[in-house]
Amino acid sequence: MPDKDKIAITLDHGAGGKLAHQLTTELLLPLFDNPLLAQLHDGAVFETDQGRLAFSTDTFVVDPLFFPGGSIGELAVNGTVNDLAMCGALPRYLSMGLIVEEGLPMADLRRVLEQARAAMDLAGVQLITGDTKVVPRGAADKLFINTAGIGVVPPGIRIGGDGARPGDRILLSGTMADHGIAVLTQREQMAFQSDVRSDTAPLNAMAQAVLAAAPGVRVLRDPTRGGVGTALNEIAVQSAVGMTIQEALLPVDPAVAGICDLLGFDPLYLANEGKMLCCAPAQQAEAALAAMQASPYGRRAAIIGEVTAQEPGRVVMATRIGGRRIVDMLTGEQLPRIC
Repeated sequence: MPDKDKIAITLDHGAGGKLAHQLTTELLLPLFDNPLLAQLHDGAVFETDQGRLAFSTDTFVVDPLFFPGGSIGELAVNGTVNDLAMCGALPRYLSMGLIVEEGLPMADLRRVLEQARAAMDLAGVQLITGDTKVVPRGAADKLFINTAGIGVVPPGIRIGGDGARPGDRILLSGTMADHGIAVLTQREQMAFQSDVRSDTAPLNAMAQAVLAAAPGVRVLRDPTRGGVGTALNEIAVQSAVGMTIQEALLPVDPAVAGICDLLGFDPLYLANEGKMLCCAPAQQAEAALAAMQASPYGRRAAIIGEVTAQEPGRVVMATRIGGRRIVDMLTGEQLPRIC
């Protein structure tokens, strides 16, 4: 067996797929293992004397800084807000750490921060601490942002990746791959007739509406790096269940689908920044769907499949032509520097 310490880190290790999962479970988790970290959720939920809190952190290295529908500033805010929301929490406070490359135009930094502030106002959170470092030209790529957040978990809310049960319906709050394709086309300066825009958005209000309408929901997840396919695999493994999704029910914008076909990408594995997966008990699935569709960010929500007892840890897609295809975790890096 090869010495794993002699393996060099590749972009694949940051793609949110198989190698990223291995990096977490084989290196980080053994070194820092504890019951809170072992949940491997979007954030940690813990008890305090004043109640339950959720805590999450994320780092954003998107290239370019500005793209159709958003910017690294909005992304940094919405990403952490959504991670807290996927814990069932009400996001309250954020920190922000900036790593700025020497030479970045001040106008660009101001624009990023103004858009971050607007995103905070929309999500109802406050920035309460932060840090700024400037590194020499060439030591970074324009601007990297880290955000961390704290939220309050209401009584009775228990959300985790291990909560899916056979018979649950799988819901997706809207079209896949909008963010990944928007960033790619801007980065590569591709000209298409369709105006594809990032879906970056705060999901905290939608998440709370779903939990109010369907109190039996025990799994929420925002499928960012690695996309819907990888997120479903993570839930299936943690919950020790199988999953079957229907290709005909997967929502994809026609323009995004066309670009994916042209470039050879699978929308199941491209990043989303304003979408939510949910596993709801069968009898509450329609209520959860209605709550999603009532949100401006969930109008194209759909029930895309079902949790099963067969083949625990495996996700299968029923294709349009009547076949079955295994949906594995993302292997390799489709689009680097997406978030």
